[in-house]
Amino acid sequence: MHALDALGNPIRRDILTALRRAPMPWARWPNASRSAARLSRGTCGCSKTRGWSRPEERGTQNLYAVRVQGFRAVREYIDSFWDVALSRLEELARQ
Repeated sequence: MHALDALGNPIRRDILTALRRAPMPWARWPNASRSAARLSRGTCGCSKTRGWSRPEERGTQNLYAVRVQGFRAVREYIDSFWDVALSRLEELARQ
């Protein structure tokens, strides 16, 4: 699944928004039980499988935090539009 397809899921976006604020355990994710059922990927599948979060053991809990490097594919896709736009602007400036 492409990163943009995964981000199209509102549950994934809600979870990433919550994790952006601070690391948290699975049980505190927005709609954690509903998320697990709808995403059907186990306890942390929404972003762990995409590389967008990372678990950290703290005592008896695993806390999940946003992993910015996981957004590389999204950033590269969006940046590709800028490359084309800047090339066109450069061409217009030369004319």
